[in-house]
Amino acid sequence: MNVNKKSIIAIAALFLVNFSFAQTLEEGIANVDSQKYAKAKEVFNQMITKSPDEAENYFYLGNTYLTQYEPNFAKAAEYFNKGVTLDKRAYLNKIGLATIKLGKGDKSGIADIQAIVKDSREKDPQVLYRAAEALTMFDETSAPDLAIEYLNKAIEKADRKGVPAYYYYTLGDAYRIKKIPGDAMNAYDKASAVAQNKASVFTRMGTLWMAAKQWKLAKEKIDAAIAVDPTYAPAYRALADFDINYQQNEKAKNDLINYAKYADEDPSTQLDIAKLYFTIDDYANSKITLDKIFDKVEDPIKYKLRAYLLFQDGDYATAKQDLDLFMQKAEPNRILDADRGLQGLIEAGLAKTETDPAKKAALIASSKKNVGLAKAKQDATLDWDLELAQINGGAITSSDEGPTSPVIEALKKQVQANPKDTNLLFQLATNYQDIKNWNGAVLTWQKMSSLLPDWAPAYYSQGYAYQQAGNNEMAANSYQKYIDKVKPEEVDANKETLSYAYFAIAYLDKDSEPAKAKEYAARSVMLNPTYEDAVKLNKELNSVPSTNGNIDSKSTNKPVTDSTATK
Repeated sequence: MNVNKKSIIAIAALFLVNFSFAQTLEEGIANVDSQKYAKAKEVFNQMITKSPDEAENYFYLGNTYLTQYEPNFAKAAEYFNKGVTLDKRAYLNKIGLATIKLGKGDKSGIADIQAIVKDSREKDPQVLYRAAEALTMFDETSAPDLAIEYLNKAIEKADRKGVPAYYYYTLGDAYRIKKIPGDAMNAYDKASAVAQNKASVFTRMGTLWMAAKQWKLAKEKIDAAIAVDPTYAPAYRALADFDINYQQNEKAKNDLINYAKYADEDPSTQLDIAKLYFTIDDYANSKITLDKIFDKVEDPIKYKLRAYLLFQDGDYATAKQDLDLFMQKAEPNRILDADRGLQGLIEAGLAKTETDPAKKAALIASSKKNVGLAKAKQDATLDWDLELAQINGGAITSSDEGPTSPVIEALKKQVQANPKDTNLLFQLATNYQDIKNWNGAVLTWQKMSSLLPDWAPAYYSQGYAYQQAGNNEMAANSYQKYIDKVKPEEVDANKETLSYAYFAIAYLDKDSEPAKAKEYAARSVMLNPTYEDAVKLNKELNSVPSTNGNIDSKSTNKPVTDSTATK
């Protein structure tokens, strides 16, 4: 073949341009994976500046706004639409627009993606990959089976040139959604074999083991990710989640410092860090981080986070303003049960200082309704009853003033070293009860409930300890949680304890909620017809209304025991 010198130079120049483009694209993708979103946006903006007529460049920039922790749908749509305007067959940008639908909870985006892939004739592995990525991006609108189908086709088509690692780890993500951890791990293993930076794959393996509650294996993989690349920010994010799960807040705080250090100053990332600080009760750092980027963030969720922080500070009036702003600006599907619960707590706080009787009554009624909505959906963002008790001055916050013993002091040290050891917590709680340190018992049973949220006896024991401490409202709330947690198949084995729980609530609520009290007293008798106090109360409620509003645990003929005798 005869090729003149001019042609050789032209071919070489074209090769260099394509190589430079690929290098820049891969750099941008790597920055997204490393959660360096500001850097990624900078790279993709440079690509647009160099080639403003290339539609795909707008997809990569727009997609960065979707993959960050709080997606910016408006900004993403702006870039995707620019790409479609440049090229009506811009499949990637069309997938981006369909992904926005999925992010907003609209499942019609799945059909849109299927149509786009069909129109592309499945020739381009990148189109297949991005379609699959979209179908795994949002849990509520995911379609993992279809994603797996597209990814397998993309891998097959890309095989000749080499399969990018992110094809495999997205395949692993799809299997995770399907709850098939073995296939997910196999996909991650394949990603590890071809990945330039194995930290990305090791981090995913670690979080997969965390999801499976294989904590030792999870820690090993996360540590391996950091060892391979000490600057890989997502590994520190995963380590923070690990330490938060183990209630090691000081360690988690250090993890977040490293996460912030190795990520970048992108406002979305900083907002996520502020939320994580809030999760570990580090409200000071959460506020500092949020204040730093508040005006740079467009997402209305910033108002919700600030409302939570203001609520914790007891600034209920300003917290209400911010929460109202969030609810006005956010799309309806982003307003959660927890947001209604927070609204109710704020209203309870405002009611404390309200001097107008009518306004006070309205706030209390609205508070009860909104907190009730969160509790009815079993939302666990906050301990709603405990937060209400703290507002009203009825919460137990310390066991230091109560009696102690050498055994308790030794157990406290062991629990401090092993905060997730439920056997130690059980021993500590029962020892507190033995010496009648009811505050200590309550706080320890609460820790047990946070570790074993579905273990009903811990809630009964909280109710019993609260009752002995004279905190009848929190006792009734805890007994109700116990009732809710007892599974239908466990009722027969727990009839006596359930009978007492129903009786206790009925006795407390007989003046404020007589209809509920009658129902609960009747259930108590039905479960245990020989329970004299329940029989007596049931008879009273169906005849002359009672005027006594306090539980006197000494007046009952129930033995002073609790349901935790057999753990």
